[in-house]
Amino acid sequence: MSAILIDGKTVSQQIREEVLILAAKLKEEHGVTPGLAFILVGNNPASEVYVRNKAKACEALGFYSITEKMPEDVPQERVIEKIEEFNQDDRVHGILVQMPLPKHMNEYEVIEAINPLKDVDALHPFNIGLYSQAKSWDEITRKRLLLPCTPYGMMILLEKYGIEVSGKKAVVVGRSNLGGKPTAALLLSKNATVTIAHSKTENLRDVCREADILVAVIGKANFIKGDFIKPGAAVLDVGINRTDTGLVGDVDYEAAKEVAGWITPVPGGVGAMTISMLMMNTYMAASRKTEGAN
Repeated sequence: MSAILIDGKTVSQQIREEVLILAAKLKEEHGVTPGLAFILVGNNPASEVYVRNKAKACEALGFYSITEKMPEDVPQERVIEKIEEFNQDDRVHGILVQMPLPKHMNEYEVIEAINPLKDVDALHPFNIGLYSQAKSWDEITRKRLLLPCTPYGMMILLEKYGIEVSGKKAVVVGRSNLGGKPTAALLLSKNATVTIAHSKTENLRDVCREADILVAVIGKANFIKGDFIKPGAAVLDVGINRTDTGLVGDVDYEAAKEVAGWITPVPGGVGAMTISMLMMNTYMAASRKTEGAN
């Protein structure tokens, strides 16, 4: 029996409809329009597409948005000056510096220049600390903490599909600061027993086969095979890899779907949630400022 397909596109649209209503209410009751500023450095074609898609989402939701494009050789100091301008701009509730940055820049220094209350990518050490030290998912949601958009979207998918997390064994394959580490922290907040596996993990297949929830976020096309998966497990594929046959995930989808209980496709799974959760973070940042949370 094939796995249940976790439809990220449908859930993503539901999130956007929710944000649309919330943002309209915020504007009606407080005269505040959520605002998102993008900083795009260089001419990376993929980055330009990502920023354009995010700006379109802002427009569709009635958000204010502004994109600052800067040349590849711009000094890091100028980027930080622009961030500071947006930090002081009351129209802007969220600031997103599109990664990757040119090699002459220190991305950590750039991220740390963002006001944590406007860090809608949740990459600032302050925000990482907040969600990492939270005692529970309930605390995270009650305090409306800013969360990394892709792991946040993954948690919403688990919730929407009624996939139990508390007490379950979760294995996250990948340990990046953008993917594996925050995913593990959020799963832990829902009382999963979490293992982070990586390139140095011994007997990786056996480790993965213990997982009730298996998250692949390693950037290797079709790396997770069907025999890595515990029968009936929930498999969330965060990978997006360009191949000669098109976009594929980190999971061998055709093999995995015959073993898993639930599975996300690529495209149309976890990745479809990312921009919608960015919009939710931007709304929350605007709402928290309106209510004096800062």
